[in-house]
Amino acid sequence: MNEVSDTYQVTIVGGGPVGLYLGLCLEQAGISYIILEKRSAPRPGSRSLGIHPVSLELFEKLNIVSNFIREGVKIQTGHAFVNTQKMGALSFEHCPKPYNFILALPQHRTESLLEQALTKRNPNALLRNAEVSTITKHSEHVEVTFDHNGKSHTLQSEYLVGCDGKNSLVRRQSEISFKGHHYPDTYIMGDFTDNTHFDSDAAIFLCDEGLIESFPLPNNRRRWVVKTADYIDYVSKEQLTSRVFNRISHSLSNTDHTMLSSFGVQKLIAHPIVKNRTILVGDAAHVISPIGGQGMNLGWLDARDLADTFPQVLGNTFQKDMILNQYQKRREHAANIAIRRAEMNMKLGRKTATQFVRKPLLALMLKPPISQLMANIFTMRGIEQWPF
Repeated sequence: MNEVSDTYQVTIVGGGPVGLYLGLCLEQAGISYIILEKRSAPRPGSRSLGIHPVSLELFEKLNIVSNFIREGVKIQTGHAFVNTQKMGALSFEHCPKPYNFILALPQHRTESLLEQALTKRNPNALLRNAEVSTITKHSEHVEVTFDHNGKSHTLQSEYLVGCDGKNSLVRRQSEISFKGHHYPDTYIMGDFTDNTHFDSDAAIFLCDEGLIESFPLPNNRRRWVVKTADYIDYVSKEQLTSRVFNRISHSLSNTDHTMLSSFGVQKLIAHPIVKNRTILVGDAAHVISPIGGQGMNLGWLDARDLADTFPQVLGNTFQKDMILNQYQKRREHAANIAIRRAEMNMKLGRKTATQFVRKPLLALMLKPPISQLMANIFTMRGIEQWPF
């Protein structure tokens, strides 16, 4: 077992990408913390791919950004089609430099790089195989009891942060509501050998039968996301490749794949995200549509804001409620903007009989000056300041 103290300023439950990043921020700030993660290793699989410029800027502040850029694929251009007719391209070239691109990197590598950076700076920060069982609130601290390798341990901290995802134990035990709804949209996706001519570019196809997205991955792989009429429980290669071929006449039949999955889409918001000495961050606080790739990045923005807020509230019994209320308002605002942007992305990709409306709308979005605004929106610029 790592060297575990009985007392910390902050306990983080969940050692995924958001919890690990928050740990790095607290380490830099000199705040004592521990991360409790029930898994023995990062989850395998590519899952969330896109690291947006706003996140690369956050990584730069921690002096870790070069590790990610070294492994990822820089996406600077997205080609837009209606069925197979090319309408134009959206370029990120004129977005703020040096991060005028979206970085594509499988999530398991993102988590591994964050963990390596954290372990190098503090080998005792992350405790794996640590499953939280009980959370006990007190006026001045929080007690967390967890099981580790068959033994029970209890520690206390001034604050508890739930970075434990959509099914957050911290949220449930804190009796915080998590309300929202399912969207009608369903998708299948897979990672295939890249046999396109797009190289490091992305491609979006707005088809009569629904959206197709195509994103580059490291090692000559490519992610395909395909909208479906209904949810498919068990995805086969043929179910994905046939839809791609029927809609855009591109064959994936002779390529191999490393992942196939299906997903539906939800909007879920926790309220409040701050309750006494418990704070929810990332998917524990909000689940949004993955179309647009904002979710993980939104969690990192939450974590950075919280790390900047903690020095103002740790040991401060007089103004902490006001300061944390302001933090909550900022995070709710950012989440609502991300939700609206994700909904816009989904609506564009739905099966529709009104192509005569969508074509001119898409053409307008791809021409200056609107194209620069769209490039900023798709790279999550203004997510914390803009009204949309």
